[in-house]
Amino acid sequence: MAPTIFPVELPTTFSNAVSVVVIGSGIVGLSAALTLAERGLSVTVFEKGRLAGEQSSRNLGWVRKTNRNAADVPLAQAAERLWIGMPERTGMDVGFRQAGIMFAASTDAQLAIYEGWRASVSGLGLDSRILSNREIAALVPGGARTWKGGLYTPSDARAEPTLACSALAKAAIARGVTIIENCAVRSLSLAAGKVAGVVTERGEVACEQVLLAGGLWSRRFLGNLGVALPTLPVICSVMRTAPMEGPTDIAFGAENFSFRKRMDGGFTLTQRGRLEAPLTLDHLRIGMRYLGQLRSQRGVLKVRLGGEFLRQAKLARHWSPQDVTPFEKIRTIDPAASESINAEALRNLCAAYPVFRDAKIVESWAGMIDVTPDSEPVIARIPKIPGLVVATGFSGHGFGTGPAAGHLAADLISGDTPIVAPAPYRFERLQ
Repeated sequence: MAPTIFPVELPTTFSNAVSVVVIGSGIVGLSAALTLAERGLSVTVFEKGRLAGEQSSRNLGWVRKTNRNAADVPLAQAAERLWIGMPERTGMDVGFRQAGIMFAASTDAQLAIYEGWRASVSGLGLDSRILSNREIAALVPGGARTWKGGLYTPSDARAEPTLACSALAKAAIARGVTIIENCAVRSLSLAAGKVAGVVTERGEVACEQVLLAGGLWSRRFLGNLGVALPTLPVICSVMRTAPMEGPTDIAFGAENFSFRKRMDGGFTLTQRGRLEAPLTLDHLRIGMRYLGQLRSQRGVLKVRLGGEFLRQAKLARHWSPQDVTPFEKIRTIDPAASESINAEALRNLCAAYPVFRDAKIVESWAGMIDVTPDSEPVIARIPKIPGLVVATGFSGHGFGTGPAAGHLAADLISGDTPIVAPAPYRFERLQ
């Protein structure tokens, strides 16, 4: 079951001409739309399903700088500033709390990885530090395990995925943005090779520029335009507890579980060391590009052949603007949560922090994540199609950087000075 999203009243009609069309109403697309509207541009957001119905509402809610590649840290730092200002910007409390994030190491090898990461970002002004087992016990009391050490960033944070997109949507609407649910963009309209508009299932809309922020669907949309974007899916299963007393407000991750406090007093839990990788035809097409990830994460990925292979195989790869598209046939990707993975997570968590033995699980869900070969997103113009910007492929860490990623996409569209250097996210690196 998908988490319940804070409701937003949306229109059902839209203009046939705007400055910018945004495809996708996740946190990145909505952040971009709000930023563009604040700059005086007219914007319509088209969502094939429901507002933030896929990964933007299904993620863990961590807002972290920790363990990001050094080149990606500036985007996380910029996002942090935007998260801090979100209540004033949107008029809503989205549960952003800088209570810190901690990763505990069970082995010397794990701790060495954390120490290596800390050294790699030593000049970037982070407050991350290496902890001893005694320091972990003081910050996260009640534990039943001995840790080799840990990595802690006090300024890292959490926020509520089911509130954040609603807040951004309401703020964007107040600025004049139109957000349309259950209306897929089928293709682009081109004139002399440049973007001239979009073709939706409810008619054409003229525009000067388009932002594609379609998450896992971006690969298929671009493929129909002759643009190759390598992404593959993984599934993360999640659960939440009823309100309870927990060991800490710090978000905590070990090798085989994680937890973070929620705004409602409960906890969001997951098996941090287990993701499902449903095999699809795309694995045959581009799987070789992921061999490095498969080797480094062979203990994490649970590869399986199941219904997803057939579902994906039945969806068209190419279509005309008059055809019913894959985006209309599957409005929302809603994978079933893995009961075995969630049960494993709870067992591991209870063994480490016995207070969770009294936890009451009230909801579970899963989300499908689009992963690039280097686990970094694309936030860039598409050279082959002037007027098209893509912001996608966030590889499971897009929620935390979402406000800044959307801001950067808006900068590329409006020609403003980029909030961070866009070079790490260039499209060409994946070609």
